[in-house]
Amino acid sequence: MRSPAEETLPSPLPADPTHPEQATEFGILGAISFSHLLNDMIQSLILAIYPILKAGFHLNFAQVGLITLTYQVTASLLQPMVGMITDRKPMPYSLPVGMGFTLCGLLLLATAPNFPVLLLAAALVGTGSSVFHPESSRVARMASGGRHGLAQSLFQVGGNTGASLGPLLAAWIIVPNGRGSVAWFSLAALLAIVVLLQVSRWYRDHHAVRGKAKPRHALELKLTREQVAGSLLILGLLIFSKYFYMASISSYYTFYLIHKFGVSVQNAQTHLFVFLFAVAAGSLIGGPVGDRIGRKWVIWVSILGVAPFSLMLPHADLFWTGVLTVVIGLILSSAFSAILVYAQELIPGRVGMISGLFFGFAFGMGGIGAAVLGRVADARGIDYVYQLCAYLPLLGMITVFLPGLERSRRQAA
Repeated sequence: MRSPAEETLPSPLPADPTHPEQATEFGILGAISFSHLLNDMIQSLILAIYPILKAGFHLNFAQVGLITLTYQVTASLLQPMVGMITDRKPMPYSLPVGMGFTLCGLLLLATAPNFPVLLLAAALVGTGSSVFHPESSRVARMASGGRHGLAQSLFQVGGNTGASLGPLLAAWIIVPNGRGSVAWFSLAALLAIVVLLQVSRWYRDHHAVRGKAKPRHALELKLTREQVAGSLLILGLLIFSKYFYMASISSYYTFYLIHKFGVSVQNAQTHLFVFLFAVAAGSLIGGPVGDRIGRKWVIWVSILGVAPFSLMLPHADLFWTGVLTVVIGLILSSAFSAILVYAQELIPGRVGMISGLFFGFAFGMGGIGAAVLGRVADARGIDYVYQLCAYLPLLGMITVFLPGLERSRRQAA
């Protein structure tokens, strides 16, 4: 018997008894992370060029919102469906095909003659994203060599880095040269297709060996369907708290800094880039730490641990606002990899469905959060947004209700 104190201490994950030990394929992980960087950089361009689109097509804010809605619907709602299909019938070459949709969307975005074609371009980019994320997350898990958290963190850091680079590249290239210069970014999509073709060949060759073994974690963990469903609900609420809070900064941070501290637009954009870079750096933390001490502990710290800093943020001066947002970005971004791998372990054999569900839900919460918080800012002011969102990380307390998968597996062994 273990004492109550011993029960609360984290301990390393046991080896996965259902798969032979395999080396971590860092070359494949690097390739899929680089492709994620290019994919998310391209996605972020849509948001970054909204002022150009609004002025060039004489759009109102409702039409701008419709572009976001079109992109978010295709990028989020399709992902679980893609994951379910590829769980049943793996499609190694779906990765370059998905990037082909993104390439077509970019070229259409650069040349669209009217608003309906703009919507079609946004839908194509969203469709490419919905194909890319579930399958690339599956490849990261296949290449992990059992270090699933590390693999997902390496995958995530590519996407977060790309998202941080998109606005800068838009400011340097598209704003001075006009909407037509978006077409130059099709070269990034072509490069991603070349890289993904190599990844797809590896996926095809290795799936027969690694994909046939049926995981037995569902039996080993001895979790009921109610426990699994409840755990997925808790994870969904944690995703909600994380991405609603992230939306408050990624969408409105520049407006907040300009309104509260009177900084220039360029200064505010620099602060936003620093925050996004901190998010990219922090995404490397959660996965490998979760491999060592357990996912639940990482989820605890990465969500609830942000609360003291988010509560201080609305009352800080400019210097400490910058410091606090960097700390928030570093800590909060470590959550997603741990949450995703925890969910994959809850429902083994459904990597694509779970990846699509959680990536899609995260995208959706980000989009809905931006829209809801925009209405709040219109009604109560931008300062109130940060006072309200400061309490969202306190939802991390519900992590206590998640079962300890490591302990369950040891007890069942």
